[in-house]
Amino acid sequence: MSELIKKTSLVPRIIPCLDVANGRVVKGTNFKKLLDMGDPIELALKYQHQGADEIVFLDIKASVDNQASALAMIKQVATTLSIPFTVGGGIKQLSDVDRFFNAGADKVTLNTAAVENPELINQIANKYGSQSLIIAIDVNHESNGEHVIYTHGGSKRVKKPYQTWIKEVVERGAGEILMTAMHKDGTGSGFDLDLLEQANFPLPIIASGGANKPEDFLHAINAGADAVLAAGIFHRDEFTVSEVKNYLINNNISMRV
Repeated sequence: MSELIKKTSLVPRIIPCLDVANGRVVKGTNFKKLLDMGDPIELALKYQHQGADEIVFLDIKASVDNQASALAMIKQVATTLSIPFTVGGGIKQLSDVDRFFNAGADKVTLNTAAVENPELINQIANKYGSQSLIIAIDVNHESNGEHVIYTHGGSKRVKKPYQTWIKEVVERGAGEILMTAMHKDGTGSGFDLDLLEQANFPLPIIASGGANKPEDFLHAINAGADAVLAAGIFHRDEFTVSEVKNYLINNNISMRV
């Protein structure tokens, strides 16, 4: 991927992530052992007040059957929040994207649907612009040292090579990449800095998986992340968004305040 050179110079963003299942925010470890963390609207408002730059809502149990409830939540979020928010889960075709944007979402994120129907990336980018689309990539560092991507909530291994998929996502018009290190998810062992340092892509990278303390955010940004996404440390009130931002500012990282 050496031919893809990072060309972004955005102020780093702090993005709380709300994994939603059956209308409640949940958090697990390595995508498993989910625990209830609270109401999505209440948590989103709390993080907005703390200074979050954006919010991501991922309906991790999404299906066609419960998309109506997800849309109702999005409409409520849109009338409540004043910061940008992204939604994902249950998106299979362009008409699903239309419904999410009509309900008030600022961006959508795709994972499984993008892998199964890559043309959907082009369709969304052409209709709504690349800035409206985040492609989520769940990547695991296998025991043999290989980076492998997974779909279906981390349960299905994808045959397409990691670097090949990254290049295709970029060429099809994605606006950002949400890079989740599955082997780091919920472990509190810090972000995968090697993965971030190798991610010399010409679009913003959102780091995800492993946050435990403000220093982890600093390391991720210094390793090349344009934004840092976290869930558990905010949901458990171990740190506030403002505490993380103040730490970064004190370490010479520009932040929106």
